[in-house]
Amino acid sequence: MKINVGCAIAHHLKIKRRIWCAIAHPTLAVLLLAGCGKKPDTHDGHDHSGHAHGEDWCASHGVPESKCGICNPGALQTGTTLQVRLPATNSAALVGIATATPTTGAVSDGIECYAELTFNQNKLAQLTAPVSGILREVTADLGDVLTEGQPAARIWSAQIAETVARAVLTHQTLERERKLRAGGITAGKDLQEAEAAHRAACQQARTLGFSEEDIDAMGANPDEPVLLEVRAPFAGEIIERNAVRGALVEAGKPLFTLADRTTMWAMLNLPESALARVQVGQPVELTVDSLPGQAFTGAVTWVSAEVDERTRLARARAEIPNPTGGLRARMFARARIVTRQAAAAMLLPATAVQTVDGRSVLFVRAAADLYEARVVTVGAKRNGHVEVLTGVKDGEPVVVEQAFTLKSQLLLSRLGAGCAHE
Repeated sequence: MKINVGCAIAHHLKIKRRIWCAIAHPTLAVLLLAGCGKKPDTHDGHDHSGHAHGEDWCASHGVPESKCGICNPGALQTGTTLQVRLPATNSAALVGIATATPTTGAVSDGIECYAELTFNQNKLAQLTAPVSGILREVTADLGDVLTEGQPAARIWSAQIAETVARAVLTHQTLERERKLRAGGITAGKDLQEAEAAHRAACQQARTLGFSEEDIDAMGANPDEPVLLEVRAPFAGEIIERNAVRGALVEAGKPLFTLADRTTMWAMLNLPESALARVQVGQPVELTVDSLPGQAFTGAVTWVSAEVDERTRLARARAEIPNPTGGLRARMFARARIVTRQAAAAMLLPATAVQTVDGRSVLFVRAAADLYEARVVTVGAKRNGHVEVLTGVKDGEPVVVEQAFTLKSQLLLSRLGAGCAHE
């Protein structure tokens, strides 16, 4: 009987490999010590010798040699399968191999990135002094929530009093000219000039925030001091205060900062490679460490037209509803931009997927001691599950626990532990 020297060497290396695995992994000893070295027998009731089945037959594992994952793992390609035979029908139970069928559920694919929260700049306002004057009253404080139009402070100055007095005087002049014109005593030109003067005076008063009703009320009470109210332009919270009662303020000086915190902006930092997948309107999921268990959802509202030359990151913005006020400016957050959603995806535990030569591989049970290694296409990964796009069918038993054991068997021949034929 002639012995193939190369196969004998491979057989020797295979035995050494199995002994090392038995020492390092006692749990797997039963599986790894009993594989290729067994003699051709009637493993499934048939003779597995090469003579009985032709040259393309692996006598050690009872499968076609071209499909034997232990003898020929390099043949695993997209669209092909390899078979991994265990030593006995109880080998899978001994090492804890468990299978499950794919489930159907909703899943989404996305881009994960970091974000920093800031106030919604469209709902942020500085309440300033329109003219120089003295703060006679300060009615708002930090944390106060103001309604639209509610006063936050009142200012007095000679300029304010003069502006209002001019508006009151021109209004009185206009009323007199109208009566004279109605009686035919004055010319139409005088009435037109009175109307123009009153419009100009009222416009100047409105610039300071006075309405015509305010002017009429002040005209009816000329002895009352004229105070200019600094009002909130929209409902919001006072987040900054610089106003002190009795202080002399200059025109344009910020007295308060008002923010509507019902929505916040999340400034996203995106890797350059992800830009092609990001579009305005895509959903965004946000979590922060200070609010465990809570998730906030919003949408992308802007994507930057440039990439930072140093970090190679691009900026994007998402608007996030904040109804409870839990989100605060300058918080750091983890964001996920949802780029694709599937309502009825085929899902498996992430532990089912192994990587071989850069390919995603699943093991499907064909018999108690026989498993098929398949190259599959995976999609979204979320909450410990992975979406399987191609390569497995609904209802097939897929290995979800100890799949790495089968991967180890698949790679044995690369360490010199393939089959040795006599």
